[in-house]
Amino acid sequence: MMIFDETFTLTNGVEIPKLALGTWEIPDNEVALPVAAALKMGYRHIDTAQAYHNEKGVGQGIRDSGIQRDQIFVNSKVEAEIKNYQEAKKSIDETLTRMELDYLDMMIIHNPQPWREVNQSSDRHFEGNLETWRALEDAMKEGKLRAIGVSSFEPEDLQNLIDNSDTKPMVNQILCHIGATPKKLIDFCQKNDIVAESFSPVAHGEALNNSTIKEIADKYDVSVAQLCIRYDWQLNTVVLPKAKNPDHMKQDAELNFEISAKDMSTLENITSFDYGSAGHFPVFGGKM
Repeated sequence: MMIFDETFTLTNGVEIPKLALGTWEIPDNEVALPVAAALKMGYRHIDTAQAYHNEKGVGQGIRDSGIQRDQIFVNSKVEAEIKNYQEAKKSIDETLTRMELDYLDMMIIHNPQPWREVNQSSDRHFEGNLETWRALEDAMKEGKLRAIGVSSFEPEDLQNLIDNSDTKPMVNQILCHIGATPKKLIDFCQKNDIVAESFSPVAHGEALNNSTIKEIADKYDVSVAQLCIRYDWQLNTVVLPKAKNPDHMKQDAELNFEISAKDMSTLENITSFDYGSAGHFPVFGGKM
């Protein structure tokens, strides 16, 4: 089976490809080209967000690729500032309009807290997240979304939705890379049948400067980026590397090697460039 064909099955039976193209920080007027190139290459999962301000371009890239819409898994995210039903409902419709799509395969809450409060406040916005979640549930019932989930939610945030709504989150997209592996959070997700997704697998490029990672990559005759992506892959997570260059996209998908248990353990214990608590959004990182 090709890497692009490998999927997890969400709790409602929808299949989600395990390798995605991330589009963070690719401008709206530039993103259509890499999205179309990735889809032509074989990628079948594209990740964007309202906060990326590139949904229109991503939608264009999907159309330009010539790949049938039902062959592509498209995910976007409700802006983290939105914590009420009406605004969330409106934002979902606006995303569909911007992308010129009849439905999304998935939409998720981008963060439990508004961006301005990250690392500044202890308020987890339980009520607000339930309101936004209800809007996502309704959009799914209306056929606008095939699946729904969250991003950067801690166990307490997930439990709030599990206990107080009709729908368990289907995914939790989290910061996960060598140097910041939130094992407890991943375990919590997997025990609750929530698919964990890893964003920033190359640690915003920081992994490229780590000598231990470089040594282990050389041992497998792969690039540091490939090792980092394979590491998240072997944690049984969906992996979301961002790439604009087709050569990088191609290399990111060449994962037909296996990291030994010993090397996985070594990589898991690296903390030398851990710039933020795992599972949380790094302050300098912008709206990942």
